[in-house]
Amino acid sequence: MPKLPVLPNLAGLPCLAGLPCLAGMGLKPDFYSEALELSNKDIWYEVHPENYMVAGGPRLAWLSEFAQKFSMSFHGVGASLGGLDPFDKDHMAALKSLIDRFNPAQVSEHATWSSFEGRFFADLLPLPRTRQVQDHMVARIDEFQNGVGRQILIENPTNYMRATTELDEPEFLCEIAKRAGCGLLMDVNNIYISSVNTGIDAASYVRAIAPELVGEIHIAGFEADLIRGNDLLIDTHSAPVDDSVWDLLDVAIDHLGPRPILLERDGNIPEFDVMLGEHARASRALGLKPARQRATT
Repeated sequence: MPKLPVLPNLAGLPCLAGLPCLAGMGLKPDFYSEALELSNKDIWYEVHPENYMVAGGPRLAWLSEFAQKFSMSFHGVGASLGGLDPFDKDHMAALKSLIDRFNPAQVSEHATWSSFEGRFFADLLPLPRTRQVQDHMVARIDEFQNGVGRQILIENPTNYMRATTELDEPEFLCEIAKRAGCGLLMDVNNIYISSVNTGIDAASYVRAIAPELVGEIHIAGFEADLIRGNDLLIDTHSAPVDDSVWDLLDVAIDHLGPRPILLERDGNIPEFDVMLGEHARASRALGLKPARQRATT
């Protein structure tokens, strides 16, 4: 696959081609109608393509409307990119068909595994950070990118326990990206959660990532474990973005320069105006004016 195209970092332009350097939002059926009213100069949207791998119906019709107006990102959750099982041919074909039909500005997946011996686990499980697994991931990403016909970004996982590893995570992921010809999606929320759960330094992690590899940033909310409380944070995407994550986002932008920022919310979806309030804060972090509440006619 070709190397990531590098653009001049001038006047807030993104360093990597793809999405506009704006704050985006995960697109949910809860607010399809309101989201469609916004100006395409203010926002972009992300979807999990697995939710749209259907033959037809209202969901695809909605996606068609958004794709005609806004920049779109496909963020996969079902490939089991780091797994040992062969890629699911039906899943790969359906994803490629969706990509060919809607031509998203960016395609991404997780640097995790979620299936074993034909059994799929509804989770994104972190990989052993060894050189052998690096080799495995490089081969898998090459196969995946060729299968879907697109260069992808890979996202850092959430970690819930300390582990002895050959490599720290930034070194592990950067080497994979360089060798596989893919980019990185920096999930700032995942880094913060991992720092609390495993004791790593979040700011040092961010600064250890090569800026030229990063094409997108994610932010989201988390919840404390019901038993261990704030000593164990859970990546739920069902709460507002925490102030600590906003602070780490500032560190990331200072290190990377402007990047497209995606606000994720997958549970306890609030009113759309509440989402727009967080989106406006992400826009300000990029040095942009908040998005207009609605497009004027």
